[in-house]
Amino acid sequence: MQKVLFSLKNACIGLRHCFCTQRNMVVHAVIGAVVLLTAFYLHIPLTGMLFLLTAIMAVMVTEVLNTALEQVIDLFTTERNYFAQKAKDLAAGAVLLTSLFAVVVGLCILGPPLLELFRDFLLLY
Repeated sequence: MQKVLFSLKNACIGLRHCFCTQRNMVVHAVIGAVVLLTAFYLHIPLTGMLFLLTAIMAVMVTEVLNTALEQVIDLFTTERNYFAQKAKDLAAGAVLLTSLFAVVVGLCILGPPLLELFRDFLLLY
């Protein structure tokens, strides 16, 4: 049990480091929270909520892995290196692709009810 608690503590330290040093991690978390609150407000069914949560978590996990890779690269080289930069660019590209996937999931699930809400709002005025 001690080893499990030690591992859990280290994982929390890693996540705290990521949130404290990576602006994009905070941006992803805030956007994810807004999306989930919007989904609750719109009474999105459980299946849709799970898709949204999966997309949000995929983005955040990818951001954590990107941060870890950047940290390891910085550990081994402090000078400009073509291959180190390419590795960092590829990891950032993975975050971008995952973020685009999350946007598509969000639009598919939240788009129709948001359009209906907007249409109803316009009909009132």
